[in-house]
Amino acid sequence: MPMSREEQLKILGQMKDSDIDYSDVPATDAEFWQEATVNPAIKVPVTIQLDPSVIAWYKQQVPQGYQSLINSVLEKYMIDHTP
Repeated sequence: MPMSREEQLKILGQMKDSDIDYSDVPATDAEFWQEATVNPAIKVPVTIQLDPSVIAWYKQQVPQGYQSLINSVLEKYMIDHTP
């Protein structure tokens, strides 16, 4: 049975950079990256109601990124609970 994407990512996440074989990947230089662009992940605006204590805790953890932290926690929960 093939490994799921999540299982593969978990294994890769536990590897040290020095253990990764890049021999089949061509080297890049500044010219290669000159016209590269970053496409941020598309986020969907939603409105949910959370307890004030929950929001206060997340804001205390990361004042300038608490929404991203909440998203990361929800994403991890989703991955951990997807069969």
